[in-house]
Amino acid sequence: MVPEPQDPKNLILEQCIEQLAQKLATANLHYGHGAIDARSEALWICSKQMNLSPADALESLDEPMSTERYENAIALANIRIGTRKPLAYILGEAWLMGVPFYSSEQSIVPRSWIAELIVDGSLEPWLPADGKALDLCTGNGSLAILLALSCPDIHVSACDISLPALALASRNLDRHSLSSQVELFNGDLWDALPEPNDDNRFDLIICNPPYVNADSMSALPAEYHAEPALALAGGDDGMDLIRKIISAAPDYLSERGAILIEIGNEYEHFKKAFPQIPAIWMEVSAGDQQVLLIQAEDLH
Repeated sequence: MVPEPQDPKNLILEQCIEQLAQKLATANLHYGHGAIDARSEALWICSKQMNLSPADALESLDEPMSTERYENAIALANIRIGTRKPLAYILGEAWLMGVPFYSSEQSIVPRSWIAELIVDGSLEPWLPADGKALDLCTGNGSLAILLALSCPDIHVSACDISLPALALASRNLDRHSLSSQVELFNGDLWDALPEPNDDNRFDLIICNPPYVNADSMSALPAEYHAEPALALAGGDDGMDLIRKIISAAPDYLSERGAILIEIGNEYEHFKKAFPQIPAIWMEVSAGDQQVLLIQAEDLH
């Protein structure tokens, strides 16, 4: 453990992170919005003050930290503790797979196990050159952007029912200069898209939909209640939207296409709702029951 500095004028970045981590750890906060624990959030706060990415900050732990920056970091930690809002909303920024995104209450904080599968290349068999992909329930646009960055030769469509979320997604597209590769659509699930035909079906559809069941929604910590309920609540068993998604997916998939859906902790509810579907369960850091892939041929 880094000892507490005697003089705040002599702080280095590592000491600031440690001081903030201790402060956050005693405040009964809940983590999971891009940072896994108090130290991770302390790193985010301090790196923001240093105008560094969290990854770069870890390479600069011996850098001096001015008193002003340290006090700003403490002030942000106090806001985090006092409001119980996700840190990404307070900073206005989140990181997913090392990529920065604007973040605000217009959308849930960027996070998804699907991001891991995009970046590690697991989805490339369903992404031919000049292929078409769809990010259904795109929210802030982070998954669509990661898909476009990982596969610059594909066209990505992204849709959401929330206009505020799409406004945030548009800002993120501009930030990464992807407005010509990623097209945004507004509407309720499939209603947002043009009628499917032989020329506009998708090779891959990815979807991180609202899937939290009613009992879990009522028990969520304050940090989650700061997010739009529209983006989280999935009905009694968490499957309300997923039923609509799967029922119409065959119309929008190419012959050899596939749909990838994140369901989080709702594995048992999914199995009960769709016992007939031969889903392929994808391995992510949280295990092999959070994300599933269904091939188009198995949906008919």
